[in-house]
Amino acid sequence: MVKFSKQFEGQLVPEWKEAFVDYWQLKKDLKKIHLLNNTNNNKPTKQQTQSSLSNTIFTSLKFSLFGHRHKDHEVIQVHRKLASSASRGDLYETELLEQLDETDAASEFFACLDLQLNKVNQFYRIKEKEFMERGESLKKQMEILIKLKTVLKQQRGKDVSPLDSKEDPSISCTFSRDEESIKDRTEQEQGGQESNSDESEKNDVQFSDSPKSDEMGKQMTINREDGKMRTLSGRMSSCQGKNLRINIPLTNPTCTFSAITYLIWDDLVNQSSRKCGPEGSKIHINKSKLHHAEKMIRGAFIELYKGLGYLKTYRNLNMLAFVKILKKFDKVTGKQVLPLYLKVVESTYFNSSDKVMKLADEVEELFVRHFAEEDKRKAMKYLKPNQRKESHAVTFFIGLFTGCFLALFAGYVIMAHIMGMYKRQSNTVYMETVYPVLRQDTSTQVRAIPGLLLLVFLILFVCPFNILYKSSRYRFLGVIRNIVLSPLYKVVMLDFFVADQLCSQVPMLRNLEYVACYYITGSYKTQDYGLCMRTKYYRDLAYAVSFLPYYWRAMQCARRWFDEGQTSHLINLGKYVSAMFAAGAKVGYERKRSVGYLCLVVIMYSSATVYQLYWDFVKDWGLLQFNSRNPWLRNDLMLRRKIIYYFSMGLNLILRLAWLQTVLHSSFGSVDYRVTGLFLAALEVIRRGLWNFFRLENEHLNNAGKFRAVKTVPLPFHEVDDDD
Repeated sequence: MVKFSKQFEGQLVPEWKEAFVDYWQLKKDLKKIHLLNNTNNNKPTKQQTQSSLSNTIFTSLKFSLFGHRHKDHEVIQVHRKLASSASRGDLYETELLEQLDETDAASEFFACLDLQLNKVNQFYRIKEKEFMERGESLKKQMEILIKLKTVLKQQRGKDVSPLDSKEDPSISCTFSRDEESIKDRTEQEQGGQESNSDESEKNDVQFSDSPKSDEMGKQMTINREDGKMRTLSGRMSSCQGKNLRINIPLTNPTCTFSAITYLIWDDLVNQSSRKCGPEGSKIHINKSKLHHAEKMIRGAFIELYKGLGYLKTYRNLNMLAFVKILKKFDKVTGKQVLPLYLKVVESTYFNSSDKVMKLADEVEELFVRHFAEEDKRKAMKYLKPNQRKESHAVTFFIGLFTGCFLALFAGYVIMAHIMGMYKRQSNTVYMETVYPVLRQDTSTQVRAIPGLLLLVFLILFVCPFNILYKSSRYRFLGVIRNIVLSPLYKVVMLDFFVADQLCSQVPMLRNLEYVACYYITGSYKTQDYGLCMRTKYYRDLAYAVSFLPYYWRAMQCARRWFDEGQTSHLINLGKYVSAMFAAGAKVGYERKRSVGYLCLVVIMYSSATVYQLYWDFVKDWGLLQFNSRNPWLRNDLMLRRKIIYYFSMGLNLILRLAWLQTVLHSSFGSVDYRVTGLFLAALEVIRRGLWNFFRLENEHLNNAGKFRAVKTVPLPFHEVDDDD
């Protein structure tokens, strides 16, 4: 049977970990009480015996005088106090009516228990208030969306001229010359998962209640907004006396380029409107923009429902934790505290409030009605997506292929050693070819096999049929697309995590570059192995391949800084820029082995290595904390043996210095230095795997990336006061 502590740790919301009951600290306090009780039971003194006897007599006398109804009130009494602020709610404090041990261990336990109860109660109030406000805001969003869709339907129903029949029906708008500054209200989001939050194009729509506007299809007036750097643009209008804004997020390149184009066009329009007069030019709020707004509202409903589910889990798990720890206390002390304290816990706000349940039912009803065509089963696929059942076949095939690879690789190494293929020899061109392509001295047809295999894998990778994990393949392709176009896409954890893996695959990418050149130029037929090395375009492309992964990662840091405004992203960008310079210096040194390039390589790689080691240990792994209870590590560790962390830091340091092989070209015995380079590239993959483990551990334990359990999705419609 699984222990409750393991079950509790596995089910809690990682981003809210600090807000849950500290079950492990309470267990430690109980352990102290248990050890003290065992010590007192094993070594009773005369004074303790007399005290125990007097307590027994006093308890019996009290029971006989006041009756059975006072029996449970002899141990503790929980007092309820009003907090200084209404937002914090009530505070609870336990008073011990009977001394349970000679020390203050029991008092410390109940002080900690009260602290946990007050913490849970206050956090629940805060989150409930937040989700209730989101719920009210979403209801208003739905009302506005329904009104706008109704207007569009009315516009569609009207007769249009043949020239206009091809255009998308829209609500007409006109620019005015009035300028005003509107405060940017776009909320930014962080996140171990993909989000719709981003800097947005803002369209503010104003409706009029006059009969003329009803006949003209709700004509709207638009006022220009000045804030362009962060919001990119702003358009303002009013609907039935209310000023509104429509925010369309720039989550992909199309929206981004459209917004930039609008900025330029907006400037031209405003300049011409000043010259031509107050009428200005017309703009349309069409079906496409409303479709984007509808998607944003749907996403916000899904996130709200997920957050309400997390809050239910929070309440249930904490309630169960209180029950479990009180049962343990009763078992250790032999007292009946559970009924008394549990009665107080059950009456607290976090357990008695039903607002979350009602709001969840309301969200379900609204989602079914407006986004699922009255089909509840379809709605629940979005609100409660089923978790995929893990298959053991994946684990089996990974093990099978790994075993086959190791066996084949061992056989290959033995054959190469017997034949002396990798000893130092004058035929260096062969050594530069054999690793990228793994060719033997054989016929043309056999030499074409590696290229054919690579082509087959590429075709399978983009295969449109629903076979061989299509969803995973296309998901990966989508991530690669986001990485290549990283400045134009919102960066989420999956994107920058995969981009970090590419930074460790630079040797592999350069080998793929050579393989492509080898087969495209037909070198495998003519056996002209030096053709690619002599080609200028190939040498120039080597520069790009060497620093492209670092460039993509740097652009992701720049985009995250633009979105979130945190200086740490700029500092992280500097790390990848230093790696780009180092990679470029390395390629230059390989082409022209001069003293100048050698000095440049040493300087660039030394500075980049120090930069990277600091970021690895301090930022990514969260280690080297001087005030930690684990020396030079951090407070929370997943592995029990601390030596593993120290060993990993040392190994990471050694593997980060693998670039010295580029400068020294050292060889082990008679093995060619290119063979050494191959194994160092493999060790870099191992180092990256080590980095992945400790990076994810730090993220899981401490939420190092400051991600939220529930994404903050920006809403499309915003009301603006007239004073603004």
